[in-house]
Amino acid sequence: MDFSEPPRRQPAENLLPMINVVFLLLIFFLISAELVPPEPFTVAPPAADSEAERAGEWLLHLNAEGDLGYRDALGPEALTALAAARDEACAVTDCETVPPVLTLRADAAVPATRLAALLPQIRSAGFAQIELITARP
Repeated sequence: MDFSEPPRRQPAENLLPMINVVFLLLIFFLISAELVPPEPFTVAPPAADSEAERAGEWLLHLNAEGDLGYRDALGPEALTALAAARDEACAVTDCETVPPVLTLRADAAVPATRLAALLPQIRSAGFAQIELITARP
């Protein structure tokens, strides 16, 4: 008869601290990640007494050289992409009762003639109301 103690099994490794570290890293990277699409180019807005910046869905960029940018589209294709995105959104929602508002982020060095020439093109894209982003002096 063998009365010796049976061999003891090793306890399983505790993985809870490692899981906690992984979740903390995940939360850190989610918080520090950039959730808005990057701007197509840098723009220095003109100075004004109030700032009405909204990073809305309809954000059109105009740089100092007069080039347009909407999301990934640059140049004349930006207005085409903007109109297509508006038409797509208006197919889902009623744009007659609540018309979309375009936010224009124009550089301060853009000539007023270029801005005035752009307004009819924006109107033909389907936007009746435009908000110009400015910066406090």
